[in-house]
Amino acid sequence: MKRGNGKPVQDPARERSILSKVAQAVGPELENEARLFFTMLMSMSRGRQRAELAGECPFVKSIAEAVASTPERFSSSATIACPGVEGSYSQQAACRLVNFPTIFYFKGFDDVFSAVEKGMCDYGILPIENSAVGSVTAVYDLMAKHNFKIVRAVKLRIRHVLLAPRGTKLEDVKEISSHPHAIAQCSEFLHQLPGIKAVPATNTAAAAAIAASGRKDVAVIASRECAELYGLEVIKEDISNTSSNYTRFICISKRNEIYPDSEKFSVMMSLNHRPGALTDVLVKFAAVGVNLTKLESRPVPGSDFEFRFIFDFEASPSDPRVVKMLSGFAMDPEIEHFTFLGAYSEK
Repeated sequence: MKRGNGKPVQDPARERSILSKVAQAVGPELENEARLFFTMLMSMSRGRQRAELAGECPFVKSIAEAVASTPERFSSSATIACPGVEGSYSQQAACRLVNFPTIFYFKGFDDVFSAVEKGMCDYGILPIENSAVGSVTAVYDLMAKHNFKIVRAVKLRIRHVLLAPRGTKLEDVKEISSHPHAIAQCSEFLHQLPGIKAVPATNTAAAAAIAASGRKDVAVIASRECAELYGLEVIKEDISNTSSNYTRFICISKRNEIYPDSEKFSVMMSLNHRPGALTDVLVKFAAVGVNLTKLESRPVPGSDFEFRFIFDFEASPSDPRVVKMLSGFAMDPEIEHFTFLGAYSEK
């Protein structure tokens, strides 16, 4: 009806009028509950109306084109950008995803994003979340800066060991170096070593490479693979706080590749700074029946107390309800920025 009459989906004045009438009808004791119920109902109605208009949205076309143009199987050989150096956990994740990778190493996460965005590498591998210490916030902050799509993800078990030059004993160590996340993941072990200084490094494997210079008072937290690579010796096994220590890595591409086995979505949104804005979005996820697996919020630079939200959820790209829901988000004027980050499978 609204489309036929050329009326906008949302009519704030009419919605306020309805909420006022409802509040008067139920009385002060039930006013809050009634307002919440009807606000959610109207939000779902707006979402449904925008979904019906989804055929006019370029988002639908972009998803269909990506599905149609993506091969059935992920490439067995490709050039991959990784942070750090040989022996890093990112390199191990790359080898899990691609059978025959040609790996190029970069100093930081921003460099990996840029290498993919500029077409220097087919894919990039980035750590996104650790089961023990949480999100890699630096990667989340860079997502708003670069153009990319997530095309794969993998969970890698992290087995930290303490490495040092051959002949070094634990009592000789005065300094332990590693990436800050690895240091945090081994905090309980480090607390048992009073007087030893923990020194942050850009990468676990990079720290191992530096330790190979031969100082007998310096050890590193890294993977066992780094021992053989850099001529180091394992002086302490299994030093993580928990044996169930996993890091989730994403594989990014310049192209929007959606493979047939994709069962997970990631999207990013900036919402209006008003009460209920996030609730409106969550209600729509619940109405479609998808399972949200992660909700990450990051501050918007230059804005006071405004946030971007990254949603991970389980769904199939072939589910028309999901595509319509996302199309509704893309067309919603109350969502200031909507970015589709990718549909992918996770090993």
